[in-house]
Order: sequence, then structure tokens, then C-alpha cells
Amino acid sequence: MACRTHDVQRVYDVSRTHDVQRVYDVSTGLARYTSAKAVSQRVDCSVDGARAALEQLVEMGIVERLDGRPTTYRRNESYLRWKRVESLAQEHSVSDLRAELESLLSEDESFQTQFGVPDPDAVSPKSVDVADHDALHDRWDALTRWRTVREDLAVLQEALHRASGDSNGQTGTSASV
Repeated sequence: MACRTHDVQRVYDVSRTHDVQRVYDVSTGLARYTSAKAVSQRVDCSVDGARAALEQLVEMGIVERLDGRPTTYRRNESYLRWKRVESLAQEHSVSDLRAELESLLSEDESFQTQFGVPDPDAVSPKSVDVADHDALHDRWDALTRWRTVREDLAVLQEALHRASGDSNGQTGTSASV
């Protein structure tokens, strides 16, 4: 028997995949608080099975719980960020991380020059003619990209620090210089 999740574009062979794994896969896509019942429907398991898996994920720090009637769950953004940092630090060399960091810093400087402000949140919405739909669209695309660059810079800096070793002088296990 196979089921298809709504948030994750995967097909599961339920007989070969444990509830916790399927719930994990769906829960990492839950940006909004969602009930165990809704999760159970997405992963084709019982509500009790989904709730037990979600509670296990809460204990692991992967999912956040909001008590209420019903209790609801969503992904823990801090966990996802940590996982992204760890993956970057383990899968890329320090020199590759530095090169990407330099590239993003250059792109960030270009945005600062383009918009004439040091931060994307400092851009005034009044600074573009709303009658020119294409210009407005291009400006919002550029601002969205700039915010993404800023987020990527922060994550990449953490990954570079992790890959380079902690303050005790230990080096990352998988990163090579």
C-alpha cells in the first residue's frame, strides 16, 4: 500500500517505512501549526501513531508543540537551521565555504549599492513607482533575493565556523582545507 503526502512530494511504501520517518518527513514541511489528525491523514497512519511520532519529534527538538484543543505541531526552524549548518560544514571544504561566502558578500554589496541602503529592511516601499508593474515586480524580486542572501550569509558563516573548528582549536571532522 502506498500513500502520498500533501506537503512532501514522495510516495511511501507504508509497509517498509515507519510512522516516525513518514511523520518526520511531513513535519519538516509544516510551517503552520497542524493537528495530529491532519498529519495522520498525510502519512496514512493512525492519529495515535502520528501523535506518538510527533511527541517523539518534540522531545528531539525537531518539532514544536502548541498545547490546546487540539494540540498542534509545526517544524522547529532552529532545528532546520542547525541541520543546514551541519550539512554545509560536513559536505563542503573550508575553502569552498569561504569562496561561497565571498560570492554572497559581493552580491550583498551590489544590493546595497543598487538600493542605496545598508539593509533590505531599510528600503522604502515608496521608492518605486507602483504604476510600473514590471519595475515593482523586479524590485520585489531583488529585495527577496537580498533577504535570501542575508539569511544564506548567516548560515554560511556558522557553517564555516563549524567546519573550521570550535574555539578550542578542534577542526571539523569532514571539512578539509
